[in-house]
Amino acid sequence: MAPEPAQHSGPADPATVWAGDARPHPALRDRPAFQRCADVPFAEFADRYWGRRPLLCRPPGGFADLFALDAVDVLLSERGLRTPFLRVAHDGTVLPATRFTGSGGAGAEIADQVLDEKVLALLCDGATLVLQGLHRTWAPVSAFAAALRADLGHPVQVNAYVTPAGNRGFATHYDTHDVFVLQVAGRKRWRIHEPVMVDPLERQPWGGRADEVTAAATGEPAIDAVFAPGDALYLPRGWLHSAEAVGELSVHLTIGVRTVTRYSLVEELLGLAVGAPEVRAALPLGVDVADPDEVRPELDATIAALRDWLSTVDATEVADRLRARFWAADRPAPIRPLAQAAFLSTLDADSVVTVRPGLHWRLLPIAGDRVELQAFDRTLTMPAGCAPALRWLLGGKPRRIGDAPGFDEPADALVLARRLVREAILVAG
Repeated sequence: MAPEPAQHSGPADPATVWAGDARPHPALRDRPAFQRCADVPFAEFADRYWGRRPLLCRPPGGFADLFALDAVDVLLSERGLRTPFLRVAHDGTVLPATRFTGSGGAGAEIADQVLDEKVLALLCDGATLVLQGLHRTWAPVSAFAAALRADLGHPVQVNAYVTPAGNRGFATHYDTHDVFVLQVAGRKRWRIHEPVMVDPLERQPWGGRADEVTAAATGEPAIDAVFAPGDALYLPRGWLHSAEAVGELSVHLTIGVRTVTRYSLVEELLGLAVGAPEVRAALPLGVDVADPDEVRPELDATIAALRDWLSTVDATEVADRLRARFWAADRPAPIRPLAQAAFLSTLDADSVVTVRPGLHWRLLPIAGDRVELQAFDRTLTMPAGCAPALRWLLGGKPRRIGDAPGFDEPADALVLARRLVREAILVAG
């Protein structure tokens, strides 16, 4: 499994289901968010690198608009961060939060607020700062993460790593999710080794294979390179890595891709299997579960029953379970509640709206001449006559409310739009 050498260079039938995520398909966009992380075409990346091998490259444009040193200072000193939005590590050990948090001061009534003077002391001692969940705390990163998620089809998270010169926060390890590394400031030397375990799941962290990881890290690295601002790395889950700041303070973004795996499908199938009586059947009385000879016939019977049941599973049921599981953890772009409320108060037929950026949604018919609009955290039920207007309003382009199809009176479209704005489905266009 040799890595690439380091280099620097539709919806379904609307009569049944209509779905979207408020962004055009990647093939329709000239420069998707993905292209900020890699300098190869999306199709080539999918075929040659995704889940297979690292890619070190230098995409055009750099990352200064996403994050910078000043952003680190703003977050640490002005935003009232609390744990777990900051984690601190030193010499491979994660420090207790009490080392860098305390009272927020008079009126705050908060005991675990990040204290900038404590952070300063730890930074001067060589500690690495990890700003976690940056896609929730820094607007440019939030917008970028939502766009990248739409490109990849998998949930993403973003952390920033701030490491003083000559230090590294963590020993050689592997992650249980794919990552893109974007070097923002300073330089950092990365050493990358091939996996000791291919495609580890979240339940298979590197700590359970610490001896293998340590031994593998003494061998010849697959990549040994110093990253400069603007460099980017894709690293599949399982690949061993460590990084050390060189010459000056280093800041990089790590985009974790929370990969939806085939095992995710297996987990949902197991959840559905509780509905199969033949799978729930008890083993015989008196069985010795430690005796392979007694277990074997029951195992054979269970496998046969499971095989028969699996042939009846409807993909719709599995997709519904995956939707409930992954959509809930994949929030759309933030909204401003006061601005949204003000917009709602002035809404009329001439108002222009658009679907909330990054919003997953599905529209499907249900019994009783109704339709159901499913979003990441809520389900709305409406008359079936609203379906044409819903599909049009959620189509991803700014729309004038009074032009919504399917209504005899503009006032009816306004009623629908008001509900969707109140429910944070639509925003000002």
